Formats: sequence, structure tokens, C-alpha cells
Amino acid sequence: MEHLVEHMRTSYHSAHEPTCGICRKHCRSFESLREHLIGPLPKVECERIFKEQGCDLCLTILSSRNALYVHRETCQLSRGNNTGLTYRMANLGIQDDLNMDSNRARVVALACKMVGGGSDGSLDLCARVCLIDEYEKIIFHTYVKPHLPVTNYRYETTGIRSEFLRDAVPLRQVQRKIQDYLCNGEPLWQIRSRAGKARILVGHGLDHDLKSLEVEDTANYPPLMKTSKLSNSLKYLTKAYLGYDIQTSIQDPYEDCVATMRLYKRMRSQRHKVEDYPLASDPQNRNNFAAWRQSELERMAPEKMLEISRSDYYCWCLDSSR
Repeated sequence: MEHLVEHMRTSYHSAHEPTCGICRKHCRSFESLREHLIGPLPKVECERIFKEQGCDLCLTILSSRNALYVHRETCQLSRGNNTGLTYRMANLGIQDDLNMDSNRARVVALACKMVGGGSDGSLDLCARVCLIDEYEKIIFHTYVKPHLPVTNYRYETTGIRSEFLRDAVPLRQVQRKIQDYLCNGEPLWQIRSRAGKARILVGHGLDHDLKSLEVEDTANYPPLMKTSKLSNSLKYLTKAYLGYDIQTSIQDPYEDCVATMRLYKRMRSQRHKVEDYPLASDPQNRNNFAAWRQSELERMAPEKMLEISRSDYYCWCLDSSR
């Protein structure tokens, strides 16, 4: 029991972790759960049932093959059609709805495309930005004039040419417009995490300059990371969890926005046990596994220890109740 207590003290198992729907094993990430179910060395019984009734995208176990077939129709998403008039106008850099009603979008997704600067073209410079709402409608989409000279337009992946940036909006102006929109009337210094009017920003590998805002980053969300705790690419996450391919030729920031928003909404839609204080960092949980409780903890059943254990990351399912 001493080893189990120490394991629970350091593992932060909770109701918010990916869990096997068959044996109820708790995993730190969906990649770990995937290995448990269908990896090189899966648990035999779990693998057998999963192959019959499991969804290989969300890793849910359904009640029957027929239920799995019905489930897959909604779980498997498609790339979508990006040929509408609004989309084509946005590609021309003339879509700007940042001054609209502040109640329209509580959650927005941001993606940028980078060109190269510096003597060898390896310095990332933002040259295109897209911002969408929860319904995948474009709020802001424009080319950006970088603050340094461009030495490599990376045309094969960005599709950007020099003439596209000649009259583009300066980077600082774009940063200010987006920051004001995300703050939603609150001073930047006054923004409080998970509170107030500021919008939730979703993205993949978002720049550290946005750390003062409320950011949900699919690159650093523990359930979506590798078992090695490194980030997965957005391309991989979209294929593995949404079921379609992106970034197959010239990369579009709108497509990246849609993928990150869909990943966020899929994670947010999970139904977990409701807890008054769901984080290990909440003051009320400070003494749950305190050293002075060692004897008491060793007498507890594993189920009781799991009940008092809390997550060390903010689960996006908690956003659904806000």
C-alpha cells in the first residue's frame, strides 16, 4: 500500500483522465490509452472488445457494432468545403469583423502562417492570420506585413508571394486589433484566468506572447500529447481524432483554425464527474495526499484514494459549464 499511496501522490489520477471503457484503467493521454487498446502490447481482453465495439477516433466503447456504426457517422468529420464567397473574400485579405457584437463569440480559434526571415530564411515571420468563431465562421483573415524583411516566402507550403504582402496590414496593427478583440473590453493587466469577459483563445503551438490571455493550446494539452509528453503535430491530431487530412499541399490558416476548434470542442464535450474543486492546485485539495496522512492513506481502498485525487491540468470539459 505504501507504493500505491506514493503512486497516487505523484500521478494525479482523476476523473478527467482518458479512461479505458472496458477495464477502467486511467491513462495520462489518449495516446497512452490507444497503446493500451491497440498498441504493440495491448491488454488482450480490452483489444478484443475494442476491435468489435470501439471507435478508433475518440476511443469510446459502444454497446454494439450497430451503435458503433451510428456513432461513426458523427465522430468521423470531413475536411469541409472552402469554396464559399466569404472564404474567397477572406483569402483576398478583406474579411474583418473584429468590431462586431461582443457577445457573438466566447471561444475563438487563431492560426498563422509564417514566412522566413534572416540570412538563411529560418526565422519565422507572421505573414497571414485567421480568426474564427465556434461555428467555423471567419471573424478576421488577412495578410500581414512582417516587421523584418522576408528572405524566404516558403511558397510551396504558404502559397504567399511578395505582392501579397506589399500593401498588407502591419504586424503591430494586427496584434493590437486581435488583442483588443480577445480582451473584450477588459484591460490586459486585469484579465483573470477562467473569469471575466475575455474570450477563450484556441490554437496549436500558440506563441508565448499570448500567455497573458486565456489560451487553450492543442499542442500542450496533456490528453493530446505523446506518451513521451512531447507535442503532436496538428496534422497528426486532426487525422487521429477527427478522421481527415489537412496540410496536404499549400497550407491554409483557416483550415488549421477549423481543426483546432474541432479538437477543442471534442475535448470540451467529454462528460466527466462534476467536482467542486477539480484541480490539485485548488487550496481545498492541498492536504489530500499530505505526508502526515500517510497511515490514513495506506488504510484507504484504491477507489477512495482515486476519489480524493485531483488533476494537475485544467480539463476543457470544465469550459462547458461556464
